[in-house]
Amino acid sequence: MARQQVLILGGRGRIGHSVADDLLRHTQAVVVITGRRPAAEVAAAELDERLRYCCLDLADREGLEQAIASSQVVVHCAGPFHYRDETVLDLCIHHGINYVDVSDCVSYTRKMLARREAAQQAGVTAVVNTGIFPGISNSMVRQCVEQLDDVEEIHLSYVVSGSGGAGLTVMRTTFLGLMHPFPAWVNGQWVMVTPYSARQLIQLPAPYGNAHVYWYEMPETLTLAETFAVKTVVTKFGSIPDFYNHLTWIAAHIFPKSWIRSKFGTEFLPQVSYFMTRITDPWSGIGVGIRAEVKGSKNGHPKTVVATLVHDNTAIAAGAGTGSIVALLLNGELRQPGVWAVEAVLPTPQFEATMRDRQIHISACC
Repeated sequence: MARQQVLILGGRGRIGHSVADDLLRHTQAVVVITGRRPAAEVAAAELDERLRYCCLDLADREGLEQAIASSQVVVHCAGPFHYRDETVLDLCIHHGINYVDVSDCVSYTRKMLARREAAQQAGVTAVVNTGIFPGISNSMVRQCVEQLDDVEEIHLSYVVSGSGGAGLTVMRTTFLGLMHPFPAWVNGQWVMVTPYSARQLIQLPAPYGNAHVYWYEMPETLTLAETFAVKTVVTKFGSIPDFYNHLTWIAAHIFPKSWIRSKFGTEFLPQVSYFMTRITDPWSGIGVGIRAEVKGSKNGHPKTVVATLVHDNTAIAAGAGTGSIVALLLNGELRQPGVWAVEAVLPTPQFEATMRDRQIHISACC
């Protein structure tokens, strides 16, 4: 019997590489990673019997379609997703191939969710926004929600140390999220919020302790509001050390938006940040902390449920979040045709089992 094959678009990036590593550890599939470099320039030491390389530009529709058609699951890691369209998912639907992505972009998520009916008719299960946040964070919210009878508010806070082990693409995405006010779901209505505003002190397990977070646009606002019909969804993000928060605040509130949007700005800020974090990563670490707080009621009484996660490598944790979804698709444990956010399609027992397998600990308290 031929081995199953997983195609990872953008598989040579930090997140794509982490997804590939997770799949090599937890499945028997052949993993094909793509990049723009010619195959001859990719060192043989980077590959093995089950890890293969394909030189592919997403603009090469014929090559992209051929690579997708020969796979069982396609994982889209080729961000920033602000600039991506529906082509990859549409080709997956056309060929009946399951789809997973690591998008953290609201506009891209909307475009993917609009393909739900087409995916259902094709029998394709597509899961968007996998990874660490969004991704594992969504399932942490579902854990909390399932402990309540009614849910009123969801508050998600993310803290990343230094670079988080991520590369330039993730940093580009971070700065793109600062360009304009965004809609947030507050008290049952959409209100415009300024990115990197409303600084808030939160508590996380060691080694983080007290940390500061700010409003930041994430697709969880859209998907959690739809999945759980809550009145408020708050998504906030912060960095460690704290001086990175102040620098990001300056970029969000002082720098001209036209400059950030320019070709120079979209490269200058990520490059500078990447250089700085390479200096600070050895002492700040590259980990991640997540706090999911859900308010509602149980047995007629108000109740708040909190789940927290701390991991020492953000990129590895993201790979585990995405890899676990792909593994479930490969072995047939996850099958729900349509396009879904993680919290809508992944049952909590499956989530908890995959996290245990990957030694990712999530603590919960009431």
